[in-house]
Amino acid sequence: MQVLKTPESAFSSITDFPYKPRYVNVTDTVSGEIAMAYYQCGPEDGHTILLLHGEPSWGYLYRTMIPILADAGFNVLAPDLIGFGRSDKPTRREDYTYARHLIWLKDWFNQTVEGKVTLFCQDWGGLLGLRLVADMPDRFAGVMASNTFLPTGEHKPSEAFLNWRRFSQDVPVFPVSGVIKGGTVSTLSQETLDAYDAPFPSEEYKEGARQFPLLVPATPDDPQTQANRDAWERLKQFNTPFMTAFSDSDPVTAGGDKLMRSLIPGCRGVQHTTVVKGGHFVQEDKGPELADLLITFINATGQA
Repeated sequence: MQVLKTPESAFSSITDFPYKPRYVNVTDTVSGEIAMAYYQCGPEDGHTILLLHGEPSWGYLYRTMIPILADAGFNVLAPDLIGFGRSDKPTRREDYTYARHLIWLKDWFNQTVEGKVTLFCQDWGGLLGLRLVADMPDRFAGVMASNTFLPTGEHKPSEAFLNWRRFSQDVPVFPVSGVIKGGTVSTLSQETLDAYDAPFPSEEYKEGARQFPLLVPATPDDPQTQANRDAWERLKQFNTPFMTAFSDSDPVTAGGDKLMRSLIPGCRGVQHTTVVKGGHFVQEDKGPELADLLITFINATGQA
């Protein structure tokens, strides 16, 4: 598998993400290994919080949450998915599949994470993270989900998602920072927009970002539809604390929180919330608020 590596110099102008990358080699699923980056902050012997980003962001999305969680005594881990951030980027679109992303993430998880963890997931962080929860429920002390879902292709996707998928394939230059900007309700500085563009020096680095929208199971015959159905059956037995914190201004995932609360037993007795004035990338709009909610959730349910 051929990969591109974003030069470290591309990140040199970022001033609000001081975390040095660590790297783990994961299987490329063919005959070798590729590098997956992640960031660690806080006491390593503290209870672990796993922060999973989605499309087309990277660990930088969690920059306002990480220090709050670390200062509260948690061991915070935020990986860059393969194809994003500082992680290796396979050069061919067909190298990116839902199944491979799961293999890469699970390999990283098993090498890096010890004991039980609390997961915070958003966007593709949930499409992948909830599959990990379904596959390894005993490894999770709790889950907080925001603006994400585990689709099975049984219901027509929202018009907002269909428009996004068409745009992602038709636009000549994939506007990474523009996507982030369009998915927030707050105003982002040019420095912040530049940081989201940093992992992608040119279009050839964006094959993963281009492919992700096509990998969402949107039809009953999608290759991962049955696997997601099976995951839901296991999640229906998940009695561990599960909290939803969806934002009020995300047309793509609106309503997914209600279905989770109706199907996942771990949602019972948990104080769920709607994050006011938050877009799809709610971490950008309300990062500190989310961090405080996550700490309260962990402490209230005894996860640590």
